[in-house]
Amino acid sequence: MRTPAAMIVGLVLCPCGLLLTLTGTLSPKWRQVSHVPDQPMDVVWEQGIWDICRERQSTHDRLCGQADELGYFEQVPVRVAQGLMPSSLVLTLVGLVVAALGVRCWQPEPRHLVAGVAGLVLLLSGLMSLVPSSWYTQELWALPAAPGSTLSVGYSLVLSYLGSCLEILGGLALTLSFHHCCKERRAPKLPPSPVTEAGPCSSRAYSNPWDVLEDERDGQHWRSNPPCDSDL
Repeated sequence: MRTPAAMIVGLVLCPCGLLLTLTGTLSPKWRQVSHVPDQPMDVVWEQGIWDICRERQSTHDRLCGQADELGYFEQVPVRVAQGLMPSSLVLTLVGLVVAALGVRCWQPEPRHLVAGVAGLVLLLSGLMSLVPSSWYTQELWALPAAPGSTLSVGYSLVLSYLGSCLEILGGLALTLSFHHCCKERRAPKLPPSPVTEAGPCSSRAYSNPWDVLEDERDGQHWRSNPPCDSDL
């Protein structure tokens, strides 16, 4: 049996979402602060959920591990992101392992129930990473920054958004396996029909091996006799 298209879509989108979410979680570029007063014009401060970096665009000198003088890491959206983003990554890995066991591309038949459960896990992991990304975006201009500076969205926040959406779409695709599982349970199971073989004038059902031998003897006896009227 071919692997269903929904399962293939889920197995393609979820690993891509995992890579994007991982990149967005680790890289310190959720917010860019530029044109800071009393600072050179080419200095840009890059803030993530784990680190703060200072970069001079003219010389491309980058220095991370800057001190948090304004209490940036103490803000609730940042603290929530620090808790939910790693949890989402771990849950995504668990969901991918369960999905691989459910899809089983190396086996003739996939396990639709297991694949559907994996879809729910991946859907939950996508929501767990989407919530802090959305909250951080909403509070981006309210987080502490130097007065008069220019604030902008960093690429890490965009990658977190894209990764969350891909995980949600992949999880929804895998949850479609529940539909196939329900169809299998609703389908009536017919009892196996007995093996029949047509004789010279009638059909007969075999219930044990001795009937088969007996019918073979009758067939040999019938070959020595003329056919009945119904066969003419």
